Amino acid sequence: MKIAVIIPAAGMSTRFNGSGQDADLLGMGRSKLDEDLGGKTVLQRTIELFHTHEHVCQVIVAGPHDHEAMSSFKLHHADRINLLGAELVAGGKDHRWQSVQAALGSVSDDATHIAIHDAARPATPPDLVDRIFDAAARFNAVIPVVPVSDTLKRVSSDPIDDKSDADPLAAILGAGDAIPMHEVVGGIDRQDAVLVQTPQVFAKDLIERAYQQDDLSSTDDAGLIERLGERVVTIAGDERNIKLTRVGDLPVLRAIMNVHGNKQRASHKRF
Repeated sequence: MKIAVIIPAAGMSTRFNGSGQDADLLGMGRSKLDEDLGGKTVLQRTIELFHTHEHVCQVIVAGPHDHEAMSSFKLHHADRINLLGAELVAGGKDHRWQSVQAALGSVSDDATHIAIHDAARPATPPDLVDRIFDAAARFNAVIPVVPVSDTLKRVSSDPIDDKSDADPLAAILGAGDAIPMHEVVGGIDRQDAVLVQTPQVFAKDLIERAYQQDDLSSTDDAGLIERLGERVVTIAGDERNIKLTRVGDLPVLRAIMNVHGNKQRASHKRF
């Protein structure tokens, strides 16, 4: 089995930058993939999950589509990407699926499977990678999932306009609660619900066929396989395999990986 790993990394980190206090702390436009995890960036840690694996024949990073953004991305990451033997291609302009589609064009002919992994999941345990690769040898489409443990609610799409407790000074300063309030409109049965993680692994011919469909809108690549009417098999994921989405995820991620943030000197300055 020869697996080409695609890592979409063209996102704008919109939720990570947030608003209000988060934006003040980070500065708008900061990429979560640049964050420090023990002297290495998030993206470098993610690539390292795969680059020496015995079944991986290729790692492709799909960076920004825009020329200026790609130039900045290369400045931050190109040296490490090249050092780890990965390839860098321009990703999608607007959607994640466009980045995957662009990377599919660079997959080597001798690859038998394609794994797609979120660039912001650097803490994936090695045993999970091994288990999903093993399962991919038996099934054409495999994804890791974890059960839903919390109660699920459906809320109204429009936030509640509640100014009764608004702090006038906070409004002037542009501070306050950045999370809007919504009305609960119903519950969601969690009995058969699961949370989907990556890497997702597919037989090469199957994922290529999925990306030949006219409608490629989907929240994950497995959804495109399901649209073909093909079977997608789940294996047990891992609670530690979190995705860096918001600022509050950073300390949790560092604790899981047992690394420090930017208080620790960068690796190239330690000697």
